[in-house]
Amino acid sequence: MKIAIVGAGAIGGFLGARLALAGEEVTCIARGPNLAAIQANGLKLIEEDGTERHAPNVKGAQKMADAGVQDVVLLTLKAHQVKDVLPDMRALLGPDTVVVTMQNGIPWWYFHKLAGPWQGHAVESVDPGGIVAAHIEVERVIGSVVYPASELAAPGVIKVIEGNRFTLGELDGSKSPRLEALAQTLIRAGFKAPVSTDIRSEIWLKLWGNLSFNPISALTHATLVDICQFPLTRELAAAMMREAQTVAEKLGVRFKVSLDKRIAGAEAVGKHKTSMLQDVEAGRPLELEALVGSVRELGRVTETPTPTIDAVYACASLLAKTVGEQSGKLAIAAR
Repeated sequence: MKIAIVGAGAIGGFLGARLALAGEEVTCIARGPNLAAIQANGLKLIEEDGTERHAPNVKGAQKMADAGVQDVVLLTLKAHQVKDVLPDMRALLGPDTVVVTMQNGIPWWYFHKLAGPWQGHAVESVDPGGIVAAHIEVERVIGSVVYPASELAAPGVIKVIEGNRFTLGELDGSKSPRLEALAQTLIRAGFKAPVSTDIRSEIWLKLWGNLSFNPISALTHATLVDICQFPLTRELAAAMMREAQTVAEKLGVRFKVSLDKRIAGAEAVGKHKTSMLQDVEAGRPLELEALVGSVRELGRVTETPTPTIDAVYACASLLAKTVGEQSGKLAIAAR
């Protein structure tokens, strides 16, 4: 398969390296030092057990037109970054090109191909004005839930922290030939790629923790285990999760695990900084709308009160605004 990775950072690089090593024709869309490293040497992958693997056959391109039409586009940017690549992305898309969305949170396509009273409803918080929907035909889209954690250790070097599962699903719940083919491609590359007939429930299961632990972590500079073991923040997270569960169940979502088990899973991760806390410390924009703002919006759609989510969203929004306006970083340093 010809596969383009749009956003060749930690997750995109992980996918690109393994897929190339499995014999797929991979092009990473990147820029700056990362692009230069890929063009010179391909990708280096440091697996979870420390094993180092080199994928010299990975191509690098800054302009998507240079990559040309692909069989599959893996969209591995953060949700708020997607709009910036849309005009150029058309160069990757042929009549049968599949686009796999790999963003955290509620996706822009959430209500597309979803039977019920809200079918086709636009999620404004993640796709203001329908810009993404106008550039990526929903018929191309396969949904995904990303579970691995990895990091861009250096330009062209990806270090796997843990995990290798990418759940995949068609928006209408079908098991299409293209979905099965994509899953098998990922499996040959060494990933777990279960096919879901209810990708939205899978999205909510991950989002359940992200919408609470991420903003609380960003505001308190605490790790997952700290939040879970401190009674006040544990209850705050649980309150947010209860509100979100009510919203999701009104939309037909089924939660396969209990709230307490989901919190216990986060606690077991240990002294891990959430991605939102890492972004605050690095002075980067926050994934606030995809992870929290979208849930608030779906609360309004379903006429479900979300007072706890609203309060945390307000505080995290001001934090994001302040960090952005100051072009600064915010971290607690040991004396």
